[in-house]
Amino acid sequence: MNLIGYVIIAASFIISAIALTKHFGERYAWINRKIIHFSIVPSIIFYYQQHIPKEVFAVAAFIFGVFQLWPHLSRKEFSWYQIKHNYGEVFFAFSASVIPMILPIEYATALLLAMAVSDGVTGVIRHFYFQKHGFNVKLKKHWTGSLGYMITAIVIASLLLDTKMIGKIVWAGILMLAEYQPYLDDNLAVPLVGTLLFLFY
Repeated sequence: MNLIGYVIIAASFIISAIALTKHFGERYAWINRKIIHFSIVPSIIFYYQQHIPKEVFAVAAFIFGVFQLWPHLSRKEFSWYQIKHNYGEVFFAFSASVIPMILPIEYATALLLAMAVSDGVTGVIRHFYFQKHGFNVKLKKHWTGSLGYMITAIVIASLLLDTKMIGKIVWAGILMLAEYQPYLDDNLAVPLVGTLLFLFY
């Protein structure tokens, strides 16, 4: 299969996720965002396998970021997954466009998967926890989600990072704290902290 084929497959997962979640509606906006997070995984795998060059991955992620930014600027958000005054999905896409360009492929893949999978798992766990207890699930953090983040990030680190197990656990734990902190959007905090951690890798 050539590059165009891999790009089409990768893009189809993301586009299909956006189309599918539209049927779930605004009530599930928070979990819809996480489903779309998961949909980038095939793109990350193709990038890791070098079927999609980092330049193509970066440009595609940037374009996707612009595509999601425009509804915010025009005040016509895609209500089934976009939340007014919350630009998390835009930050996610722009961060994903930068990471492959500045980090080695193995480390970049680990960080991208943590952003997509660990953050997605966190959001799903929190969604159902707060829904079960009758709370508003939007923008809430809880230790149950952070535990899910930690576990999945350790698995990702174990598969991709070439360091001792304690280092993998510390890496996962610091990223989990970056996701949990309330001061900076986690889609900026995690890639920023993850990039800084590379200096000690």
